[in-house]
Amino acid sequence: MKQTKLLTLFLFIVSAQTFAQVYTDKVVGKKNEALIDSLQTSEYPYVLPIWGEKATKKRFQLPYSAGVSVNYFWSKSDLLIENLRVGFNNGPMFNLDEVVRFNDANATAAAITVRPDVWLLPFLNVYGIFGKSHLETNIGAGIWVPDGNNNWSEVANFKTKANFDAVSMGLGITPTIGVAGGWFALDMNMMWTDIPELDKPAFSYVFGPRFGKSFKLNKPESNIAVWVGAFRVHINGQTTGNIKLSDIFSLDNAQEKVDNGLEAVAQKQESVDTWWEGLTPIQQANPANIAKHAAANRALETAGNFLNGLDGALSTASSSTVQYGLHKSPKDMWNFIVGSQYQFNRHYMFRAEVGFLGSRTQVLGSLQYRFGL
Repeated sequence: MKQTKLLTLFLFIVSAQTFAQVYTDKVVGKKNEALIDSLQTSEYPYVLPIWGEKATKKRFQLPYSAGVSVNYFWSKSDLLIENLRVGFNNGPMFNLDEVVRFNDANATAAAITVRPDVWLLPFLNVYGIFGKSHLETNIGAGIWVPDGNNNWSEVANFKTKANFDAVSMGLGITPTIGVAGGWFALDMNMMWTDIPELDKPAFSYVFGPRFGKSFKLNKPESNIAVWVGAFRVHINGQTTGNIKLSDIFSLDNAQEKVDNGLEAVAQKQESVDTWWEGLTPIQQANPANIAKHAAANRALETAGNFLNGLDGALSTASSSTVQYGLHKSPKDMWNFIVGSQYQFNRHYMFRAEVGFLGSRTQVLGSLQYRFGL
Protein backbone atom coordinates (compact mmCIF):
# COMPACT_ATOMS: atom_id res chain seq x y z
CA MET A 1 0.00 0.00 0.00
CA LYS A 2 1.63 3.20 -1.14
CA GLN A 3 -0.35 5.14 1.42
CA THR A 4 1.73 3.52 4.15
CA LYS A 5 4.72 5.59 3.13
CA LEU A 6 4.68 7.07 6.60
CA LEU A 7 6.79 4.04 7.52
CA THR A 8 9.66 5.49 5.49
CA LEU A 9 10.25 7.76 8.45
CA PHE A 10 12.08 4.84 10.07
CA LEU A 11 15.34 6.69 9.82
CA PHE A 12 18.70 5.30 10.76
CA ILE A 13 21.28 8.00 11.56
CA VAL A 14 24.94 7.01 11.26
CA SER A 15 27.81 9.18 12.42
CA ALA A 16 30.54 9.58 9.84
CA GLN A 17 33.63 7.91 11.23
CA THR A 18 36.25 10.61 10.88
CA PHE A 19 39.34 9.31 12.65
CA ALA A 20 42.48 10.50 10.89
CA GLN A 21 45.40 8.09 11.10
CA VAL A 22 48.16 10.18 12.63
CA TYR A 23 49.65 9.40 16.01
CA THR A 24 52.46 10.03 18.45
CA ASP A 25 55.18 7.50 17.65
CA LYS A 26 58.06 6.42 19.89
CA VAL A 27 61.19 6.32 17.71
CA VAL A 28 63.47 3.33 18.37
CA GLY A 29 66.34 1.52 16.66
CA LYS A 30 69.91 2.30 15.66
CA LYS A 31 68.91 3.31 12.14
CA ASN A 32 66.88 6.17 13.63
CA GLU A 33 69.63 7.53 15.87
CA ALA A 34 69.83 10.81 13.94
CA LEU A 35 66.10 11.41 14.36
CA ILE A 36 66.29 10.47 18.04
CA ASP A 37 69.12 12.95 18.62
CA SER A 38 67.16 15.66 16.81
CA LEU A 39 64.06 15.05 18.92
CA GLN A 40 66.00 15.12 22.18
CA THR A 41 68.06 18.22 21.40
CA SER A 42 65.63 20.42 19.45
CA GLU A 43 63.23 22.84 21.10
CA TYR A 44 59.57 21.97 20.49
CA PRO A 45 58.18 24.99 18.55
CA TYR A 46 54.40 24.71 19.17
CA VAL A 47 51.99 25.43 22.02
CA LEU A 48 50.08 22.18 21.58
CA PRO A 49 49.97 19.47 22.59
CA ILE A 50 50.38 20.10 26.29
CA TRP A 51 53.66 18.43 27.39
CA GLY A 52 54.71 18.27 23.75
CA GLU A 53 58.31 19.17 24.52
CA LYS A 54 58.52 16.59 27.31
CA ALA A 55 57.23 13.95 24.92
CA THR A 56 59.84 14.76 22.27
CA LYS A 57 62.63 14.60 24.85
CA LYS A 58 61.48 11.04 25.54
CA ARG A 59 61.93 10.17 21.84
CA PHE A 60 58.30 10.55 20.76
CA GLN A 61 57.79 12.05 17.30
CA LEU A 62 54.59 14.14 17.30
CA PRO A 63 52.34 14.93 14.34
CA TYR A 64 51.56 18.58 13.64
CA SER A 65 49.32 19.72 16.46
CA ALA A 66 46.32 20.92 14.41
CA GLY A 67 44.58 19.82 11.28
CA VAL A 68 41.45 19.88 9.17
CA SER A 69 40.07 17.11 6.97
CA VAL A 70 37.28 16.80 4.42
CA ASN A 71 35.56 13.41 4.46
CA TYR A 72 33.05 11.56 2.32
CA PHE A 73 31.15 8.79 4.11
CA TRP A 74 28.64 6.30 2.67
CA SER A 75 26.83 3.61 4.64
CA LYS A 76 24.02 1.12 4.12
CA SER A 77 22.55 -0.74 7.07
CA ASP A 78 19.62 -3.01 7.83
CA LEU A 79 17.22 -1.81 10.54
CA LEU A 80 15.14 -3.31 13.29
CA ILE A 81 11.91 -1.39 13.96
CA GLU A 82 9.74 -1.80 17.05
CA ASN A 83 7.02 0.00 19.01
CA LEU A 84 5.49 1.56 15.91
CA ARG A 85 2.73 4.05 16.73
CA VAL A 86 0.78 6.07 14.16
CA GLY A 87 -2.03 8.64 14.40
CA PHE A 88 -3.78 11.10 12.12
CA ASN A 89 -4.69 14.77 12.63
CA ASN A 90 -3.57 14.67 16.29
CA GLY A 91 -6.03 11.88 17.04
CA PRO A 92 -5.38 8.62 18.92
CA MET A 93 -2.07 6.84 18.29
CA PHE A 94 -2.32 3.18 17.26
CA ASN A 95 0.43 0.68 18.15
CA LEU A 96 0.93 -1.38 14.98
CA ASP A 97 3.56 -3.84 16.21
CA GLU A 98 1.12 -6.74 16.21
CA VAL A 99 -0.14 -6.24 12.64
CA VAL A 100 2.86 -4.87 10.71
CA ARG A 101 5.63 -7.22 9.58
CA PHE A 102 8.73 -5.92 7.83
CA ASN A 103 10.10 -7.88 4.90
CA ASP A 104 12.93 -5.43 4.40
CA ALA A 105 14.05 -2.24 6.11
CA ASN A 106 17.33 -0.51 5.39
CA ALA A 107 18.79 2.97 5.40
CA THR A 108 21.48 4.53 3.25
CA ALA A 109 23.40 7.63 4.32
CA ALA A 110 25.85 9.72 2.30
CA ALA A 111 27.61 12.56 4.11
CA ILE A 112 30.23 15.22 3.52
CA THR A 113 31.89 16.34 6.74
CA VAL A 114 34.58 18.78 7.78
CA ARG A 115 36.67 17.75 10.78
CA PRO A 116 38.93 20.27 12.59
CA ASP A 117 41.15 18.71 15.26
CA VAL A 118 43.92 19.45 17.74
CA TRP A 119 46.26 17.29 19.78
CA LEU A 120 45.39 18.37 23.31
CA LEU A 121 47.89 15.92 24.82
CA PRO A 122 50.62 13.91 23.07
CA PHE A 123 48.36 10.84 23.15
CA LEU A 124 44.91 12.48 22.91
CA ASN A 125 43.35 14.05 19.83
CA VAL A 126 40.14 16.12 20.16
CA TYR A 127 37.99 17.02 17.16
CA GLY A 128 34.73 18.49 15.95
CA ILE A 129 32.46 17.29 13.14
CA PHE A 130 30.34 19.49 10.89
CA GLY A 131 28.51 17.96 7.98
CA LYS A 132 25.62 17.69 5.60
CA SER A 133 24.07 14.37 4.64
CA HIS A 134 21.50 12.82 2.36
CA LEU A 135 19.49 9.94 3.85
CA GLU A 136 17.36 7.37 2.10
CA THR A 137 15.10 4.70 3.60
CA ASN A 138 13.73 1.65 1.82
CA ILE A 139 10.87 -0.22 3.49
CA GLY A 140 9.10 -3.40 2.49
CA ALA A 141 6.30 -4.53 4.84
CA GLY A 142 2.79 -5.89 5.08
CA ILE A 143 -0.29 -5.71 7.31
CA TRP A 144 -1.22 -9.12 8.74
CA VAL A 145 -4.43 -10.17 10.51
CA PRO A 146 -5.81 -13.53 11.74
CA ASP A 147 -8.90 -15.48 10.77
CA GLY A 148 -11.09 -17.77 12.87
CA ASN A 149 -8.51 -20.60 12.72
CA ASN A 150 -5.77 -18.26 13.97
CA ASN A 151 -4.11 -18.36 10.56
CA TRP A 152 -2.45 -15.01 9.95
CA SER A 153 -2.38 -13.68 6.39
CA GLU A 154 -1.28 -10.51 4.68
CA VAL A 155 -4.14 -8.23 3.66
CA ALA A 156 -1.94 -5.45 2.25
CA ASN A 157 1.74 -4.85 1.51
CA PHE A 158 3.95 -2.00 0.47
CA LYS A 159 7.46 -1.20 -0.75
CA THR A 160 8.49 2.41 -0.61
CA LYS A 161 11.43 4.82 -0.57
CA ALA A 162 11.90 8.22 1.03
CA ASN A 163 14.70 10.80 0.92
CA PHE A 164 15.75 13.31 3.55
CA ASP A 165 18.46 15.97 3.84
CA ALA A 166 20.07 16.70 7.19
CA VAL A 167 22.80 18.73 8.85
CA SER A 168 25.00 17.33 11.59
CA MET A 169 27.47 18.41 14.22
CA GLY A 170 29.40 16.51 16.82
CA LEU A 171 32.61 16.04 18.72
CA GLY A 172 35.02 13.21 19.39
CA ILE A 173 38.24 12.07 21.01
CA THR A 174 40.93 9.61 19.93
CA PRO A 175 43.39 8.24 22.49
CA THR A 176 46.25 6.70 20.52
CA ILE A 177 49.90 5.69 20.80
CA GLY A 178 52.54 4.25 18.49
CA VAL A 179 55.89 2.51 18.86
CA ALA A 180 58.27 1.92 15.95
CA GLY A 181 55.50 2.59 13.41
CA GLY A 182 52.98 0.24 14.96
CA TRP A 183 50.01 1.94 16.57
CA PHE A 184 46.74 1.47 18.42
CA ALA A 185 43.83 3.93 18.48
CA LEU A 186 40.40 4.14 20.12
CA ASP A 187 38.17 6.57 18.25
CA MET A 188 34.94 7.77 19.91
CA ASN A 189 32.53 10.41 18.64
CA MET A 190 29.04 11.71 19.31
CA MET A 191 26.87 13.38 16.68
CA TRP A 192 23.57 15.21 16.59
CA THR A 193 21.73 15.17 13.24
CA ASP A 194 18.92 17.63 12.59
CA ILE A 195 16.18 16.37 10.25
CA PRO A 196 13.17 18.67 9.70
CA GLU A 197 10.74 15.72 9.80
CA LEU A 198 11.79 14.74 13.36
CA ASP A 199 10.73 16.46 16.57
CA LYS A 200 14.31 16.74 17.82
CA PRO A 201 17.84 16.02 16.51
CA ALA A 202 18.83 12.35 16.35
CA PHE A 203 21.78 11.31 18.52
CA SER A 204 24.36 8.70 17.60
CA TYR A 205 27.57 7.38 19.15
CA VAL A 206 30.40 5.62 17.32
CA PHE A 207 33.25 3.59 18.81
CA GLY A 208 36.07 2.41 16.55
CA PRO A 209 39.16 0.54 17.80
CA ARG A 210 42.01 0.09 15.27
CA PHE A 211 45.40 -1.61 15.10
CA GLY A 212 47.82 -0.57 12.37
CA LYS A 213 51.34 -0.28 11.03
CA SER A 214 53.05 2.50 9.06
CA PHE A 215 55.77 1.74 6.51
CA LYS A 216 58.26 4.43 5.51
CA LEU A 217 58.79 5.21 1.83
CA ASN A 218 61.94 6.49 0.14
CA LYS A 219 60.57 10.01 -0.08
CA PRO A 220 61.24 11.95 3.16
CA GLU A 221 58.22 12.24 5.51
CA SER A 222 56.11 9.94 3.34
CA ASN A 223 54.67 6.59 4.37
CA ILE A 224 51.89 4.09 3.81
CA ALA A 225 49.75 2.95 6.75
CA VAL A 226 47.42 -0.04 6.84
CA TRP A 227 45.06 -1.08 9.62
CA VAL A 228 42.25 -3.34 10.72
CA GLY A 229 39.61 -2.66 13.31
CA ALA A 230 35.95 -2.58 14.20
CA PHE A 231 33.07 -0.12 13.97
CA ARG A 232 30.26 0.01 16.53
CA VAL A 233 27.34 2.42 16.21
CA HIS A 234 24.66 3.18 18.78
CA ILE A 235 21.71 5.46 18.10
CA ASN A 236 19.07 7.01 20.30
CA GLY A 237 16.38 4.70 19.00
CA GLN A 238 13.22 6.54 20.07
CA THR A 239 11.92 8.75 17.27
CA THR A 240 8.77 10.88 17.10
CA GLY A 241 7.53 13.36 14.55
CA ASN A 242 4.67 15.15 12.84
CA ILE A 243 4.44 15.51 9.06
CA LYS A 244 1.93 16.40 6.36
CA LEU A 245 0.04 13.46 4.92
CA SER A 246 0.69 14.69 1.37
CA ASP A 247 4.46 14.62 2.00
CA ILE A 248 4.61 10.91 2.76
CA PHE A 249 1.66 9.36 0.92
CA SER A 250 1.22 8.70 -2.77
CA LEU A 251 -2.48 9.51 -3.16
CA ASP A 252 -2.84 7.59 -6.43
CA ASN A 253 -5.36 4.79 -5.79
CA ALA A 254 -4.99 5.40 -2.05
CA GLN A 255 -8.73 5.37 -1.38
CA GLU A 256 -9.16 2.14 -3.29
CA LYS A 257 -6.36 0.49 -1.32
CA VAL A 258 -7.87 1.63 1.97
CA ASP A 259 -11.30 0.34 0.96
CA ASN A 260 -9.86 -3.05 -0.03
CA GLY A 261 -8.00 -3.25 3.26
CA LEU A 262 -11.10 -2.47 5.30
CA GLU A 263 -13.07 -5.08 3.37
CA ALA A 264 -10.41 -7.71 4.08
CA VAL A 265 -10.39 -6.84 7.78
CA ALA A 266 -14.21 -7.14 7.90
CA GLN A 267 -14.05 -10.59 6.30
CA LYS A 268 -11.44 -11.73 8.83
CA GLN A 269 -13.56 -10.37 11.68
CA GLU A 270 -16.55 -12.33 10.39
CA SER A 271 -14.42 -15.48 10.31
CA VAL A 272 -13.30 -14.94 13.92
CA ASP A 273 -16.89 -14.29 15.06
CA THR A 274 -18.12 -17.43 13.30
CA TRP A 275 -15.43 -19.54 14.94
CA TRP A 276 -16.20 -18.13 18.40
CA GLU A 277 -19.98 -18.57 18.07
CA GLY A 278 -19.46 -22.16 16.95
CA LEU A 279 -17.74 -23.08 20.21
CA THR A 280 -19.66 -24.69 23.04
CA PRO A 281 -19.90 -22.81 26.38
CA ILE A 282 -17.26 -25.13 27.82
CA GLN A 283 -14.93 -24.43 24.88
CA GLN A 284 -15.53 -20.69 25.22
CA ALA A 285 -14.53 -20.95 28.88
CA ASN A 286 -11.21 -22.57 27.94
CA PRO A 287 -8.39 -20.07 28.76
CA ALA A 288 -6.57 -20.95 25.53
CA ASN A 289 -9.60 -20.12 23.41
CA ILE A 290 -10.24 -16.95 25.42
CA ALA A 291 -6.66 -15.78 24.77
CA LYS A 292 -6.89 -16.68 21.08
CA HIS A 293 -10.18 -14.82 20.70
CA ALA A 294 -8.89 -11.74 22.50
CA ALA A 295 -5.66 -11.64 20.44
CA ALA A 296 -7.56 -11.94 17.15
CA ASN A 297 -10.03 -9.20 18.09
CA ARG A 298 -7.22 -6.94 19.25
CA ALA A 299 -5.28 -7.33 15.99
CA LEU A 300 -8.34 -6.81 13.84
CA GLU A 301 -9.38 -3.78 15.85
CA THR A 302 -5.91 -2.25 15.49
CA ALA A 303 -5.81 -2.82 11.73
CA GLY A 304 -9.35 -1.46 11.35
CA ASN A 305 -8.65 1.62 13.46
CA PHE A 306 -5.52 2.39 11.47
CA LEU A 307 -7.28 2.02 8.10
CA ASN A 308 -10.31 4.00 9.29
CA GLY A 309 -8.04 6.77 10.54
CA LEU A 310 -6.26 6.85 7.21
CA ASP A 311 -9.60 6.81 5.42
CA GLY A 312 -10.69 9.93 7.31
CA ALA A 313 -7.36 11.66 6.72
CA LEU A 314 -7.59 11.03 2.98
CA SER A 315 -10.84 12.94 2.82
CA THR A 316 -8.89 16.12 3.67
CA ALA A 317 -5.50 15.00 2.36
CA SER A 318 -4.22 18.50 1.57
CA SER A 319 -4.43 19.59 5.22
CA SER A 320 -4.13 16.26 7.09
CA THR A 321 -1.12 15.39 9.23
CA VAL A 322 0.43 12.15 10.46
CA GLN A 323 1.89 11.72 13.94
CA TYR A 324 4.30 8.82 14.45
CA GLY A 325 6.58 7.23 16.99
CA LEU A 326 8.91 4.25 16.77
CA HIS A 327 12.03 2.65 18.15
CA LYS A 328 14.75 1.90 15.60
CA SER A 329 18.09 0.16 15.93
CA PRO A 330 20.74 -1.26 13.61
CA LYS A 331 20.40 -4.97 12.96
CA ASP A 332 24.10 -5.38 13.81
CA MET A 333 25.89 -2.87 16.02
CA TRP A 334 29.39 -4.10 15.02
CA ASN A 335 31.15 -4.63 11.73
CA PHE A 336 34.75 -5.15 10.57
CA ILE A 337 36.87 -2.44 8.91
CA VAL A 338 40.10 -2.29 6.92
CA GLY A 339 41.84 0.87 5.78
CA SER A 340 44.94 2.49 4.38
CA GLN A 341 46.48 5.97 4.27
CA TYR A 342 49.13 7.52 2.08
CA GLN A 343 51.06 10.32 3.77
CA PHE A 344 52.54 12.57 1.08
CA ASN A 345 54.34 14.51 3.77
CA ARG A 346 53.60 15.57 7.36
CA HIS A 347 51.12 18.16 6.02
CA TYR A 348 49.02 16.12 3.56
CA MET A 349 47.38 12.70 3.94
CA PHE A 350 44.92 10.72 1.79
CA ARG A 351 42.86 7.99 3.43
CA ALA A 352 40.39 5.26 2.44
CA GLU A 353 38.49 2.78 4.60
CA VAL A 354 35.89 0.05 4.01
CA GLY A 355 33.57 -1.61 6.53
CA PHE A 356 31.82 -4.90 5.92
CA LEU A 357 30.51 -8.14 7.49
CA GLY A 358 27.18 -8.24 9.28
CA SER A 359 24.32 -6.19 7.86
CA ARG A 360 26.20 -2.90 7.38
CA THR A 361 28.53 -1.79 4.58
CA GLN A 362 30.38 1.51 4.62
CA VAL A 363 33.02 3.44 2.67
CA LEU A 364 35.08 6.43 3.79
CA GLY A 365 37.42 8.69 1.83
CA SER A 366 39.36 11.58 3.37
CA LEU A 367 41.83 14.35 2.57
CA GLN A 368 43.66 15.93 5.50
CA TYR A 369 45.91 18.95 5.99
CA ARG A 370 47.95 19.42 9.18
CA PHE A 371 49.89 22.37 10.60
CA GLY A 372 51.60 23.42 13.82
CA LEU A 373 49.73 25.37 16.45
